[in-house]
Parts: sequence; C-alpha cells; structure tokens
Amino acid sequence: MGGLSAETRDQMITLGRPARFGGGERLLREGEYGSHVFLLLSGWFKVLATTEHDREALLAVRSGGDIVGELACFDTQPRAATVVAVGTGSAKLISGQEFLSFLALYDDAAQAVLRAVAGKLLWATKRRQEFGGCPVATRVARVLAELARVYGRPCDAGISIGVSLTQPELAALVGASEPTVHRVLRALREQQVIETGYRRILVRDVPELSRVAETDWDAEPVADRPPPVIVSSRRAPATQQPQGPWPRPR
Repeated sequence: MGGLSAETRDQMITLGRPARFGGGERLLREGEYGSHVFLLLSGWFKVLATTEHDREALLAVRSGGDIVGELACFDTQPRAATVVAVGTGSAKLISGQEFLSFLALYDDAAQAVLRAVAGKLLWATKRRQEFGGCPVATRVARVLAELARVYGRPCDAGISIGVSLTQPELAALVGASEPTVHRVLRALREQQVIETGYRRILVRDVPELSRVAETDWDAEPVADRPPPVIVSSRRAPATQQPQGPWPRPR
C-alpha cells in the first residue's frame, strides 16, 4: 500500500468485504485451491509452510498494508503457504476476479504488486544463499535487521519489532537449530544489542546489529524513512468498472 498514490489507495480499500481474525485463525491454507487475496489492514500475520518432517516452518511475517495470496490469481496451482493471524487483525477479502480487474484499471497498483512479488522472491533467494554461506549469528542479525527496517517502530529505547516470534520460528527463518539461535540471541542481549520480551523484540543498538549482520543499515537512519503505512477503512467513491471481459487467471 505504501507504493500507491492516495487516490489508488482509497479506491483499493473499497474492494472486497471486511474480515476480522483472532490469534491463530488461518486466512489461507497450504495446498488448498482458491484465487481470492487478502489486503491486510491491521495486525500481524505469519506465513508458514510444511517441511519434509510435517512440521510448519515460518517463512515470513506480514502486517497492515501487505497483500497475501496474490500468486493464486496468476496460476491454477494450490496455495504454496499458510497464513495465520498472530493476534487480532483485520483485512479485506477480495475475489481474484475483482483483484485482477482493479490491477488492469490502476497501473500503479499493478506495478506495486509486481514489486511486492519481486521483493518476496528476493527475500527467499537471499535466505537460500545465506543458509550455505553465512555464520548463524550473521543470519540472525540480518533477519532481525530486515524485520526492523520493514516493520519496526522507533521508540525512546530503539526500534521495536512488534511481531511475536518464538525461537523455533526464528530458527526456521534463518535455517539453524534452535539451541544455536538461542545462544546467538543470548549473546546479543548480553551485549545490549537487542532486548526481548513478550510479543516483541527491541533493537537497542542499530550500528552494532548492522555490524553483526554485515550490512550498511546504519547508513540509512530509521528517522529518515517514511513512517509505516496506516491503512484506513474510510470508503472512497465507487470505482469505475473496466469495460469488456474480466481478466482471467493464467
């Protein structure tokens, strides 16, 4: 949503029907067929996939302003992942037909969706590259840094990551064993780089986390970036419907 003009954003919020979710409720299920998407308005959501040992591993987190389920609009394959609400959240459930028609009418929305898909592919590619070539401490720091960059909120003590991540889930994100990730987190806490608590991770020392992650994050201060997108439920005038046949999934 942050990549859209105000007009397009207002029109997009009018799509679909409202949906609310409690903690643990599933928006999408891996392996099921369907072409609808969810425009997330508020709350935190986890993207999970089943491993070869029939366990669910965390692939990513999503929050207000994100879209989930969009790939099913472009093919007829089953859902590749499950999306679960972490706590109370809200969204708009949009049919695949309505979503594709909207993208055909609003070019900046289509480009924003393409950028989002490309970003998810880049995230997955980077994780695969890091699994084989980076120490666990570097991988943990990079995941925390990326979560803070995308979803972090500045506060007096640093940058707060509000999503609830268990150590097994963080271990799944970085491709390491839970005991190893536990040792890394303990070392980062002892060095006062991070602070962990109920449903949050606080980044206290951005330059040091950047050093461990081997990134140049501290070259782009959080204060210089725009604030997180706050998705409004205010309704805008009805969208003009495109003429001709509806775009169909390929």
